[in-house]
Formats: sequence, structure tokens, C-alpha cells
Amino acid sequence: MQSHGPPTATRPPVRFDADTGAAVAKSFDLKQLPAQFYDNPYPYFHALREASPVRQTGPDSYLLTRHADLMAVYKDSRTFSSDKKAEFLPKFGNGLLYQHHTTSLIFNDPPLHTRVRRIIAGALNPRAVADLEPPMIAMVDGLLDAMAAKGQADVIADLAASVPIEVIGNLLAIPHDRRGPLRDWSLAILGALEPQPTAGMLETGEIAVRDFLDYLRELVADRRLQPGNPERDVLTRLIQGEQDGEKLSEIELLQNCIFILNAGHETTTNLIGNGLYGLLEWPEEKARLMADPRLIDSAVEEFLRYDSPVQLGNRVTTATATLGGVEMPAGTFVTLAIAAANRDPAAFTDPDRLDVGRSANRHVAFASGVHVCVGLSIARMEGRVAIQRFLKRFPNYRLAGPAVRGNRARFRGFLTMPVDLGV
Repeated sequence: MQSHGPPTATRPPVRFDADTGAAVAKSFDLKQLPAQFYDNPYPYFHALREASPVRQTGPDSYLLTRHADLMAVYKDSRTFSSDKKAEFLPKFGNGLLYQHHTTSLIFNDPPLHTRVRRIIAGALNPRAVADLEPPMIAMVDGLLDAMAAKGQADVIADLAASVPIEVIGNLLAIPHDRRGPLRDWSLAILGALEPQPTAGMLETGEIAVRDFLDYLRELVADRRLQPGNPERDVLTRLIQGEQDGEKLSEIELLQNCIFILNAGHETTTNLIGNGLYGLLEWPEEKARLMADPRLIDSAVEEFLRYDSPVQLGNRVTTATATLGGVEMPAGTFVTLAIAAANRDPAAFTDPDRLDVGRSANRHVAFASGVHVCVGLSIARMEGRVAIQRFLKRFPNYRLAGPAVRGNRARFRGFLTMPVDLGV
């Protein structure tokens, strides 16, 4: 009997032919995406960038796919606002999902954004991030030990999703026995941000915010009674506010705790999973990285660019703006195709190639400007430690079954990735 062996990760096609690409760009609709887009969005992004880089997607909405246009938006936070109240009220209704996504750091402008970011950034100082690394290495090694004992593993469940929950749990000093529901809540809340969420997704997200708030109220009450070190404990820092006495309201505090957990979880889980999968697609780059472990820092930046964990962002214009020769009146919704910008040949040489040694890598996986990711140092550290130690421990890993994507447009990652560890 012939044995076909385990499935292999093959490089997906990256471009349509000219006629197909033009037709795809002409009919593209974020709210009615074809199933193939979720598997591989890059041919669609290439087609849009070449044929319709400032693509009108509705009466007052546009999709941007060029790196230069995204940078122009990121640099002008006054004209391109992150405030989502007008967009989210009809989408979510006036409930807990709406309250969460319009109170969290990422979907706000100054002064709230400035105030919350300053408090969080103060707690995520270089010393605090450095302090996280030794226990993280020990934690990752423990996860790898457990994987080795089985011989096979799911990269997502057994590593990629576990790392950020543990790291952020430590950052907020959440008791280990109370971290179980965090991943499911995060997926439910962020799932509601898809371009066209179903009624079921919205209901699940609403319930997740409710349960998360109840969980946090108890945690915050305990921390008020027994404060931690505000130099290292982000939750204590958020509760106590800044040294000049400026503090967050109770709702601002709770909703931004949810944001910290969700944002840190999603980005890092996808970074680790996408990175390890990308190395299977590009075995020559995997061999190159293993031969020269010093490339790990540039490799992490390349994983972020090549298969961006967050694929889409949004802004709304506060005044008339012009991008790519298109005039947009105030109140125009602008969708930023981060993944498309990160494959723009005008910004990156040979953009569809994974190059673990790529230099001058000006990707926008963490956004840019005033809204650049506040936790990017932690995400990079998590990706570096998890991927490097996994490769050192299991250099011959390979797929043991189909890797299943999450079928989401805004966030790109895997739900499962079964691997044979080669031990």
C-alpha cells in the first residue's frame, strides 16, 4: 500500500493573471468575501493595489492597499481619526460590545488615547519587559517538554495561544487558576470586529464582554485591597493612575484591561503560528535561520510582514482629505489593508518571498504614528523566544494533519496546526 505521508505546507499562489485580477478588483466587496480569500488574501490584495489602490467600497468608504497611503494616514491622526463611535453604534447597537470597542485604547483619539497609553506605557517600561523574559523562557520550555512527551502537538493550542495568555496574565498578575476562559473571551470579542459579523458572532461577543467585566471587577477589587508593584504590575498601575493623580474611570479601567489581554493575545498567537507555518512553506529559510540563530530578530520582523497577524485597520476622516488623487469628505470610513501594504513591491523588494534576513523592513504590522502598538516590545520578545526555542528543540517538525485557518478577514492566524515533532 502506498503511503502518502503527512501533508506539507506549500507556498500559495500570490497573483491572479491580469484579466482575472482586474475583474476581482472591480467586484471586490469586504462584506461579501469569497471563501478563497480567507485561505489566501494576497492575490486579492495584489489585484486591488494594481487596479484600484483606493477602492471605493460604499457611498462613504474606501479601502487602501498601498504602503505609502497607509503611512500618510498613520502620520495624520487629526484628519484620520480612530474614534469608532459613529461606525460601531449601528454595527453593535448600544450594548457592552459597543462600550468596549469605543472605550479601549486602540479605538480612541486624544485625550483619552493619550491618557490611557501613557499609563500603560509607563508600566511596560524596558525593565518590566526584561523581567518578563526569564519566566517566559522557563514557561516555554515547560510547554515544549509537554509537547515532546506526546511526540505530536498542536502548535496553536500547545504553544502559540498559551504563551501570550501566560505572559499577559503575569503582567496583570492574574492568578494562574483563573486564566482558563481568557482565550475564548478574546476570540469572541475580536470576532465581532469582522467586516460583516453574523448575529451569532455579535451575541457571543456581547456575552463575552459581560462575563469578562464580571471577572475583572472581582480581580480589580482584590488588587485595590492588595496592590502590587506599579512598576511591574500593569493592573496596579492602571488602578493607581499616573503620579500626578490622573486616573481612569472604572469603565475605562475595566475595558482597557480587556483590550490589553485581547490585543496581546491575538497578535502574538498569530505571529508564532504564522511564523512556524511560514518556515514550513520556505524550508530554505528555515535552514538558514537554524544555521544562524542571530537572524531571529529580523526573522520575527519578517514573519510580521509576510503574513501579518492583523490584516485590516480602520479610520474615519474628520475633514476633507485626498489620497491617491481621490478626494474624501469628512465622515468617510477608510479601511487600511495592512497585509496588502506589507506586500507592496514599492516598499519591499520581492515582497512575496519570506526572507528571514530582510533588512530595512518598514512593515506596518504594528501600525505607525501615535497608534503604534503599545505592547510591540512584548510581542517581539514572545515571538523571538517561542519560535527560537521551538526550532532548537524540534528542528524536524512537520505537519501531521491539515492546518486550519480561522476564516477571519481582520485577523489572520490558525485555529489548529497539528505537527509531528520529529522526535
